[in-house]
Amino acid sequence: MTSVLIADDEKSLRDGLSETVRDLGYEPVSAASGREALGLAATRKPAAVLLDLRMPDMDGLQVLTRLRADPDGANVPVAIITAYATAANTIEAMRLGAFDHLTKPIGREDLASLLTRMIRSRAPKCPTHDMPDADGFPDTLIGSSPGMRAVQKTIGLVADSDATVLITGETGTGKEVVARTIHRVGARSNGPFMALNCAAIPPDLLESELFGHVKGAFTGAILERQGAFREASGGTLFLDEIGDMDMAMQAKILRALQERVVTPVGGKPQKIDVRIVAATHRDLEQWVKQGRFREDLYYRLNVVPIELQPLRKRSADILPLAEHFLAMASSPKKQLSEEALQRLAGHAWQGNVRELRNAMERVAVMCRSDILAASDFDFLSSPTSDAEESGGNDGRLTSAVEKLERRLIAEALTESKGNRAEAARRLGIHRQLLHAKAEKYGLGKRKSPD
Repeated sequence: MTSVLIADDEKSLRDGLSETVRDLGYEPVSAASGREALGLAATRKPAAVLLDLRMPDMDGLQVLTRLRADPDGANVPVAIITAYATAANTIEAMRLGAFDHLTKPIGREDLASLLTRMIRSRAPKCPTHDMPDADGFPDTLIGSSPGMRAVQKTIGLVADSDATVLITGETGTGKEVVARTIHRVGARSNGPFMALNCAAIPPDLLESELFGHVKGAFTGAILERQGAFREASGGTLFLDEIGDMDMAMQAKILRALQERVVTPVGGKPQKIDVRIVAATHRDLEQWVKQGRFREDLYYRLNVVPIELQPLRKRSADILPLAEHFLAMASSPKKQLSEEALQRLAGHAWQGNVRELRNAMERVAVMCRSDILAASDFDFLSSPTSDAEESGGNDGRLTSAVEKLERRLIAEALTESKGNRAEAARRLGIHRQLLHAKAEKYGLGKRKSPD
């Protein structure tokens, strides 16, 4: 019988997973610690490993690193499972060769699908690294929504390669933050990170900014300039708003990417060693069809696509981001009242993360109180305007969505016996968002003391 190794220091969770794994037709092998898991992996040769992130002796990432360093365990598919997912530990897990990184609790259907995929596949053997403390990474990619989790996993998979990455998404969604994270956690982190906004530089100057020029190449060229491609040598060049580049420059960028050579204005071809990450808020596929963007350049850039969803489509990330920005902007630290949390959760955030950050910086400066009220955010558009802007002015649709949302929250609170943290985990949303929604719908109200 195909065996599955389950490592978790909590007996109830370990036993529950074992029972489900057995029901699915596999033989469960249980370990209560990281060291025990390594011993069983060496002797039992499991077909798949389910590994808890936090364990007392060795955490899941340390166990994963040891498995990948062992020739016998290098190709065993390993899924990291945790109730404490962060951008840092998700990215690091995928970078070290994890098959997947999941949050607890895991449903039976999800577990069945996961094990089927793991056992059918052979996890790629990854180069070993001196593993940094995953929690030591600045958690700049705040968010645990499905969309952001997918971004974090992709970053972990692509960070150590030199593959070109194309980041798409609306203005203000954090495309440069993603680009900097790819550089920071990847193999080129010791090299420079150069960012260039292609839309902010006039076309007649962009070639010099990108490729450099020699002294005397044109009027005013009194000194030689290397250009961004060569200045980023050994590191990462981030080409922001590449969709706004004119067709002539697109042809030159394509040649640089294909041949790994740039020609400074007035100079001779120079070899380059740089990783390219590009970003745009344009729909490049449509622009290709309209003849506004080169098809060959699009495919050269779109090797690894990363799409950032607008903030309104990942509402679970709004409150964690708001608290993060408020903590950065206020000293001493200010806090958000329950009414303020509801106000933020209900706003459409057409300007995405950038609008949210600006809002939190504004209230941190303008509000004297340590507890921020909903009225402190009156400068935001009204909830009615938000609904109209986001296409939510259909009363029947809004009512149906609210009824479904209320029912799901009520069911989660009932199943968790009123434990809001557990209910939030079941729903896959942040605890404070659940609290705001529960208050809105009058669910799970705490009894006041006599």
